[in-house]
Order: sequence, then structure tokens, then C-alpha cells
Amino acid sequence: MIHKTKGIFIAVLIFVLLVGCSKPSTNVPEQQTTAQNDVTSLNWQVPAFQATDQNGKKVTQDTLKGKVWLTHFLFTRCPDICPPMTANLAKVQRAIEKEGTPATMVSFTVNPEYDKADVLKKFGEDHGANLTSWHFLTDYSFADIQKLTKDAFKGQISKVESSDPNIVLYNHPSQFYLVDQTGKVRKFYDGLKPDVKQIAADVKEIVGEK
Repeated sequence: MIHKTKGIFIAVLIFVLLVGCSKPSTNVPEQQTTAQNDVTSLNWQVPAFQATDQNGKKVTQDTLKGKVWLTHFLFTRCPDICPPMTANLAKVQRAIEKEGTPATMVSFTVNPEYDKADVLKKFGEDHGANLTSWHFLTDYSFADIQKLTKDAFKGQISKVESSDPNIVLYNHPSQFYLVDQTGKVRKFYDGLKPDVKQIAADVKEIVGEK
């Protein structure tokens, strides 16, 4: 009963934290406690996927097997949350690197039709990413990324209709997700107000697990 109640709470919290890039401002709850953001017992597993990163290299779930990784969702023409989220993850990356902890960053675009490898590479560079340990992923269908987001992270992605053909908007999760060496999602964090020290500590702890 405890696990069931916890699962319902987290599912509701994920839904509340679903932020749309269709809005210039967002209302995000305060940072969750360690107990609230731990989904280890819920067995969220990243399924098989295939993508291409900013260097044109193939990346699959097997590429990340044996690695601890942090991931989030973005699109490069996002007018609001994606740039600060990516910059925030870059801060986390620097904190992890400072401690000498081996970890990988992974960003999934929700607009693979436009966000090709070169576009993602520039976006990463512009927002402080160390691309030697960061995969910006594309080259899958919109349906594929919708399914992966729902199956692995219990989130939703949707395209927002706009009267202006020059404006492209998507709703997508605003969290960072911590994934362990087996592809299991362990924790999630507020991507707009991340506790950098706590995330770095969580990564270090999971890297040290045997």
C-alpha cells in the first residue's frame, strides 16, 4: 500500500511539473525532497531506442549501458524553458566533473524534424555544455520520442498549434532524470530550479553502487 500511494503521488507530481514551452512563464513547485523524487521502487526502465547525436554518431540504450546519466527534453527554438534548463544541466555537469565523477548528459529533442545534429551542436555550445560527455539526440520520429517519454519517464509530449507558422511550440517535461547503469530511472529533479549539489551527490552515490 505504501508503494502504491507513493506511486500515485509521484505520478500526480510529474503531471503538475509538465511545463509547456507555449507559455512565457511557468509556475513550478518548490524543489522536492529526496524521498519524494526517488522513483527507484517504481521500476521505470528506459526501453530500446536509436538516435544520432550532435557529432553524427549512433546512440542507443546499449551505448549508455554501464553508465550513469542525466537526461532532459528540449527543442532549440523553444522560447522560454529550454535554454535555462540546458544551462542548468551544464552547471550540474561542471559540478560532477569537478568531483571527478564519471557521468554522461543526454538531451532528447522533441522536434527531431528541425533539430538536426548541427543545430543541436550549436545549441549545446551556446549553453555551456561539455560535448565530450554530452549527447544531444535526434533522428527519430516524433511518435518515437512521445512513446519513450511516456514509457520511461511517465511524461507527455505534445505539439501546440499556433496561428503563426513561424512559431513552433511543444509541451514537454521540465525535469532532469537520473538513470543508472542498467537503464533504470532512479530520481527526477526540477530542471528550472535544480539543487546542483544534491544532484551531484546523488550521481556520485549511484556511480559508487556495486
